[in-house]
Amino acid sequence: MSPKFLRSLQSNRPDLPEAEKDPLYVQSLGRAMQVLSAFHQTDKPLTLQEIATISGVGRSAVQRMVFTLRAMGYVDRDPDDRGYVPGLRILDHTLDFQRLNPVVVKAAPVLLELRRMARERIDLSLWDDLRLVYASRLQSKREILSSTLIGHKVPLFCTSGGWAILAHLTDAEADALLTRSDRTQCTPKTITDIKQLKREIAKAREKGYAVAHEQILSGEIAMAAAILDANRRPVAAIHLAASLAEWSPEEFEKQFAPLIIQAARTVSRA
Repeated sequence: MSPKFLRSLQSNRPDLPEAEKDPLYVQSLGRAMQVLSAFHQTDKPLTLQEIATISGVGRSAVQRMVFTLRAMGYVDRDPDDRGYVPGLRILDHTLDFQRLNPVVVKAAPVLLELRRMARERIDLSLWDDLRLVYASRLQSKREILSSTLIGHKVPLFCTSGGWAILAHLTDAEADALLTRSDRTQCTPKTITDIKQLKREIAKAREKGYAVAHEQILSGEIAMAAAILDANRRPVAAIHLAASLAEWSPEEFEKQFAPLIIQAARTVSRA
């Protein structure tokens, strides 16, 4: 993936500049999180200078923060001494999130049952502004590494889960998100035109689920339904993905649409 595409998948909260002006905002803590977040954009260990360049934090400050984070177990040296990598302690927080997030906890048995019935890949993604972050991934018989990792991110604008979530927003909200999205193609068939995307969102609104053909991976068909909170606002999506070599779009939709609609309703809050 290109650096531009990777950056587009990072958290891009529009309210952050306002939060930085608040007297309760701890700037040093914010910078430390920027340092840790530098690893989001790399597939190799990082030097201090690389961390400084990616995070936008000065090198001397990065050096002090990395020393502190290493002492606490949140950053470590690469075994081959090529730079720094995330430390083991970060996994403690991953576990905390998994066991305390109410959507993840409620969805877990539902996802297992859906996987048992469908025998295809089942995912739970959480909505974060312009991206979806996978919080649970149940494999099918054919997988690639990136599609098995919790924390993997995909764009909101071109995924079945994204369309399902956008379908539960007002037109103005959906338009604003599409406009702000970096609509970079993931495959030759990725839809980037806003008018076409709005048609897919309208279909999802009408059906109660979205279907995406080869939007993220070539040869893949994916279906998703949104999970709603107590205010009927979308917070997450359940995905079901399969191979177009094994399913026609018509049969895939006929077979799995009732299952995924029911699964999303079960997890949604009344």
